[in-house]
Amino acid sequence: MRSAMRGYIRAIDRMNRFIGRIAMYLVFVLMGVLLWSSVSKAASTPSLWTLETAQFVMVAYYVLGGPYSIQLGSNVRMDLFYGDWSPRTKAMVDGFTVFFLLFYLVVLFMGAVSSTAYALGYFGMEPFAFFGDLFLTLITEGPSAAQEKLGFLERSPTAWRPPLWPIKIVLCLGVFLMILQALAEFFRDIDYLREGDIDAA
Repeated sequence: MRSAMRGYIRAIDRMNRFIGRIAMYLVFVLMGVLLWSSVSKAASTPSLWTLETAQFVMVAYYVLGGPYSIQLGSNVRMDLFYGDWSPRTKAMVDGFTVFFLLFYLVVLFMGAVSSTAYALGYFGMEPFAFFGDLFLTLITEGPSAAQEKLGFLERSPTAWRPPLWPIKIVLCLGVFLMILQALAEFFRDIDYLREGDIDAA
């Protein structure tokens, strides 16, 4: 059991470290979009796509970098006493408070799945049933049959009207990875309390 738990921690850490480091480069994409937006406005030829593109890139940066932030312990926390506690006390508190994080992330994930299902035009089905049916159709009947299951494909109500489903899928993926990382942190705290520090790199 202990080796399986450590294997899970190492696998999730490696995956989210890889994804998080790639996501960091989205900052440069965001800088480029905002720079172009400023230049185009100064030239009196504002671009329609810059505002929503910046918003989409920020969402992707936040949710794909979030799991790595949780892993590093660099997420924002209100620290009145935490910094003065011993590593063992920190592990006990973190092991307890992770349940609040998991509750928040699970609720956020369910909302993101529902929103993504809506963006793909599901026909009144439960969102998870819709995705189950969609993936089953994709595997058994192919992409063209799966495409027929899609509905109106939600678009932004702005003048540019980009499709919203790609960023909503990224949101689902990022929140799911945060759930996996939060579980890894819980297992890490349990292992620390039982055996002492571990190297999960």
